[in-house]
Amino acid sequence: MNTPLNNLVIYNGYPLSIVIALVIHIMIFLTLLYLQSASEAQSLELVQPTVIKALFIDENPQLRNQQLREQRRVEQRRVEQQRRQEQQRQEAERLEREAQQQREAEQQRLAREQAALREREELERLRERAEREEQERLEAESQRRRQQEIAAEQERSRQQEAQRRRQQELAEASAAEAARTEFELVQSATALIQQAVQETWSRPPSARNGMRAVLQIRMLPTGEVLDAVITQSSGDPAFDRSAENALYRAAPFRELQSLPINVFNANFRSLSLIFEPEDLLN
Repeated sequence: MNTPLNNLVIYNGYPLSIVIALVIHIMIFLTLLYLQSASEAQSLELVQPTVIKALFIDENPQLRNQQLREQRRVEQRRVEQQRRQEQQRQEAERLEREAQQQREAEQQRLAREQAALREREELERLRERAEREEQERLEAESQRRRQQEIAAEQERSRQQEAQRRRQQELAEASAAEAARTEFELVQSATALIQQAVQETWSRPPSARNGMRAVLQIRMLPTGEVLDAVITQSSGDPAFDRSAENALYRAAPFRELQSLPINVFNANFRSLSLIFEPEDLLN
């Protein structure tokens, strides 16, 4: 069965208990405001707390142990600092001793180096004097050898010049003899060729004095004729043909086979023959 309390509509969806608590707090707040306004001239006095002086404080063991540990750490740091200071003092003394030893060693080294330098300088002076004396001796010996070599070179030059003159004279004599021999060979071979061609040459009836035909022939060392070319015509074809026919009838010229090859190449490899009927009466 529904009661009026159950049918109470909760404002804005909140439960009834929350609404009641809110109303109570509002009433209390209003009451306090009323009381404050009624006692405007009165001021609230602060109650000072009672100070209690303890005659005996029971020590905390944990705090005591912490203090002892802190004291030990401080003492250890002090001892460590003293130890480091002592080590630094000892290290400084050691470094000073080592520096003193190094200075003394450096002084001794400098003294030894100066003594060695003086000794080297003395040895260097002695060596330079010995080298100078040796150089003077070598120069004198070299000068003497140069003079001997100059004299020997002059003698060799004189002998070589005399030998060269003798060789030149012999070469000139040999060249003259060879030239004379070659000239004689050339003249002899040329005369034989001319004679052979002359014997086979039949002059045509049209030949006249003053005609001149020049044939350029090429031959082999065996005396055979390779070809013949008329380099200068007589003006008469019959005369020119008679000259060519006479040349080919007279070839080969066996006399050329006995010539040295250099003489043949220089004089008969290519040869010019002149045909002139100068012995004709007309």
